[in-house]
Amino acid sequence: MLSPREETILKTIVTQYIATATPVPSEDLSKNYGLKVSPATIRNEMARLEQEDYITRPHTSAGGIPTDKGYRYYVGTLRNFELPPAEQRLISHLFHQVEMEIEAWLDLAATLIAQFVHGMALVTKPRLPACRFKHLELVSLQDKLALIVLVLHGAKLKQQLITFDQTMPQSQLTTLAIKLDAACAGLTGAQIQAKTLELSPIGKQTSDSLLKMMEVEDRQDYEEPYLDGWHFIFTQPEFTRNRRMLALMELVEQRSLMRTILPPELASRGVQVIIGSENKAEVVRDYSIVLSRYGLLEEAMGTLGVIGLTRMPYARAISTVDYLASVLSKLVAELYGKEIPISEKHP
Repeated sequence: MLSPREETILKTIVTQYIATATPVPSEDLSKNYGLKVSPATIRNEMARLEQEDYITRPHTSAGGIPTDKGYRYYVGTLRNFELPPAEQRLISHLFHQVEMEIEAWLDLAATLIAQFVHGMALVTKPRLPACRFKHLELVSLQDKLALIVLVLHGAKLKQQLITFDQTMPQSQLTTLAIKLDAACAGLTGAQIQAKTLELSPIGKQTSDSLLKMMEVEDRQDYEEPYLDGWHFIFTQPEFTRNRRMLALMELVEQRSLMRTILPPELASRGVQVIIGSENKAEVVRDYSIVLSRYGLLEEAMGTLGVIGLTRMPYARAISTVDYLASVLSKLVAELYGKEIPISEKHP
């Protein structure tokens, strides 16, 4: 636990380093930030902060640089996550100017996050947390060969061939499809699997096949996100000295960005901050990521956020992502003709 003075010194180092990207010396802390203690006292405090791994120094006489632990402590002290009212009004006005199409909303959200935070913004389309069964057709192709036509909520259609051990005329396939249609309507794969269905061996084979189709759909990677703000990362001084930007670019080119950066459990509401070494993937441990879900729980959920250096303006990033998540949640609710339940609203 840090003392009040240690906390003040750490927070000052963090805010100054975020602004300048240069180590913060004790003399600057003593002269420019009104700490009212001598440089020697500040050096002693900085030595303890370094010993406890809140800051690091390139060499003994150099200034302090926050570590991931220091940034995490700093983020934990932040309290006000609201954008200024004038900026909220600007965002509201801009969204009223775009077409009532979700693609336009997501593109605008990505642009605003990038401009407000000066990082790389990402926004994914809302989708069901788990696909839901809507309709089933079984079409006879040959004596023992049929086509499964599975319609899922969200206007998704999946098809797969199935081979039976016996001849299955179209009339029997139609009867089976009607039975499964009635039993599975509106259910997720997990709910269908948990349900007791009295089925013949042919019916069980068909049910197993459609469950595998739904499982594959649930495992599908996120659609490629709307991205904006690459140039803000390129222009940071850190990237004049190394090639770590290339790794991030490769994730985008390989269509694996979302799978790589998303934590295993992203909260259904609220903002999540992942700092440097907290990232599960080595390739993004030079970055901090601020993420939030948006949309309607159990109906259509998307993700938005920003990727930047660990030297990120966290207060600005959190407030921007949080507010845009609330705006997109409201728009998605209106699109579905629903209201966001109190329990799902952003703080």
